[in-house]
Amino acid sequence: MVGVEPSAEIAEAAARVFGERRELAVAYARLLVTDGVVRGLIGPREAPRIWERHLVNCAVVGEMIPIGASVVDVGSGAGLPGIVLAVARPDLSITLVEPLARRTAFLSEAVIALGLESTVTVVRGRAEDVVDGTPAGADVVTARAVAPLDRLAGWCLPLARTGGRLLALKGSSAAEEVEAHRAVIADLGGGSPVIQLCGSGLIDPPTTVVEIVKERNVVPSGSRPSGRAAPGRGAGGKAGGRDSGRGRSRRG
Repeated sequence: MVGVEPSAEIAEAAARVFGERRELAVAYARLLVTDGVVRGLIGPREAPRIWERHLVNCAVVGEMIPIGASVVDVGSGAGLPGIVLAVARPDLSITLVEPLARRTAFLSEAVIALGLESTVTVVRGRAEDVVDGTPAGADVVTARAVAPLDRLAGWCLPLARTGGRLLALKGSSAAEEVEAHRAVIADLGGGSPVIQLCGSGLIDPPTTVVEIVKERNVVPSGSRPSGRAAPGRGAGGKAGGRDSGRGRSRRG
């Protein structure tokens, strides 16, 4: 089946990032290119390149996450990068935050199918709605293709502990976004954004990550960053957005 096994070009990189859990990554790839496509979480054209553009691309971000860290993945969609990190890094404690019911259903089913219940929790809700559920704050908050950096920082930094970090997986617009939103990020309690390249020498191109350290807590004001819910994500299977209900679904 196309997309289930990594191609020859990406096989070595996949073996390095997933190690002895490579077969678990294959099982997740199978879920994405079958059920994920049928349920509209992954575009059909993404199936043949699921390893290059999504699995390995997300897994290399693990090099920026310390051992035993707590991670919150905002707008997890089909589990990118949250489930990928859980597969590659069983030492991490990961919470997948996703507002849409059909996506949280897929995430919960995938967590069970892959045997990740001990390390992964699925929470249905928007980032701003689940802050109270993580009072201690996460060591790392991740997000992939969710929203512009100013809105993303407004949703994600409150979920991190002071000294924790937001790792925003971005594309070619990263440098422009950093310059455009630097002042807003500072107002939200974030330090100066730094662009990091993950997987250099392993994948081409490497994954672009904007790293923002949470330097201080900011007392919420009556206004929020522009936009209340993350827009739907693209073919990578990531999705945010508003759902008709807010409840939580916890599994794992």
